[in-house]
Parts: sequence; structure tokens; C-alpha cells
Amino acid sequence: MKSESCGRILIVDDEPQIRRFLRISLASQGYAVLEAENGEQALGAVYTQSPDVVLLDLGLSDIDGQDVLRSIREHSSVPVIVVSVRDREEEKVNSLDNGANDYVTKPFGIQELLARIRAVQRQAYRAKGEAVASRYASQGLDIDLDLRQVTLNQSPVHLTRKEFDVLARLCRYAGRVITQTQLLKEIWGPSHVDNTHYLRIVVSRLRQKLGDDPQAPTLLQTEAGVGYRLLVEPERLITH
Repeated sequence: MKSESCGRILIVDDEPQIRRFLRISLASQGYAVLEAENGEQALGAVYTQSPDVVLLDLGLSDIDGQDVLRSIREHSSVPVIVVSVRDREEEKVNSLDNGANDYVTKPFGIQELLARIRAVQRQAYRAKGEAVASRYASQGLDIDLDLRQVTLNQSPVHLTRKEFDVLARLCRYAGRVITQTQLLKEIWGPSHVDNTHYLRIVVSRLRQKLGDDPQAPTLLQTEAGVGYRLLVEPERLITH
């Protein structure tokens, strides 16, 4: 087995076969694995075992996973990835609004799950180091959040205030899904949370100006009915 330097993962699921599958898969990649079969055990493990990432099922036997998520967020900023058979958009949005870092629907591919774990770990490491991404640079695109400047192949890209604010918000949480509700509330205000067409128009214009193909995005990914994610590799984020 590899060393435990990859981190400690808490698996919260009431199905023994799922926990076993994840335990074997994660351990083979060098993760130390903790397990909880219900919400009470999960909360106890979060507070006493200090996992680096929590994989949380929503359909637990004692406490609904959404309530577990809210309880975790009252006391901890540990990254939480919801791993659930519930695939309704409302459930995904509620999970993300309640503080989940990501949402994976069962059944899932283990390589996708591992990639999402690495993504939330990178975000957590940046937060612990109090290093906030101030620039995004990749393949000719350079976004300077402090100066509010964007260039593409060294040519200035002129964005409206709303376009830049949406892009900046996604940059701050690169790799993480930001819900439509969050973006609308924080950029347009609480009275506009239902005006999703505002956001669609802005994202469409951003893609056009940044040369991002909506059919094969390399920058802005749409999570249908949920929100948007800035696709990012760790070396693309620059802090100072």
C-alpha cells in the first residue's frame, strides 16, 4: 500500500458494499480511509478524526444527509462531496447551497470521483495557506482579478462589469461548482435569484469573448440546471 500522504477520507454511506468498494479504491491510491454508516457516526468522525475530505451519501438511516451537511458546516470547513443516487436538480442545488463542495451521482466512475477529490483538496490547501488566487493564466488567457483585466493572446478582452464579476467569482472557486442561485444572489442581488436568463446571457457572452466552445468547453463548464464550474489545473492559478 502507498503512504497515507494523500489524506484522510471519511466515507459516509449506509451500504456496506459501497463503503467496501470505496475503501479498496481509495486505499489503493494512498488515502487513509475512515467509515461511518449513519449521520451520527459521521458527525462524530468529522469532529474527532479530522478527515481531509468527506464523501457523503444523502440517504442515511438516522439523519437525512442534507441535515448532516448543514451540521458539518456549522462547525467545519472540511471539503464535502455528496455521493448520492438522488439525481434531481433540486437536490444537487440544495446540497451545493448547504455547503457541499461538489456532487457526484451514483453510479459513478472511480476515476471521476478521484479527480473531484483531488480538486477539492487543492482548493482546501489553498484556503489553509490563506493564499487566494489572484490570477488565472492558461493557453493565452490571462485573468488578473486584482487589476480586473483580461487578455487573450496578449490582446485586451473588454468585459462588462457583470461579465467580469461572474468570471471573477468562478475564478475564486476554481474547480468547484457555483450554483446559479449563488451567482445571482451575490452579483445581481437577492431579488434576482429567479432571473436565471440574466446569467445564461452573461455566460454565453463570456464564452464568445474568451473563445470557449460551448460544445467542448475547456474553460466554463455548465452543470445543467445547477450552475457553472471554471475548469482549472492547479498550475493555472497564481497567488501573491
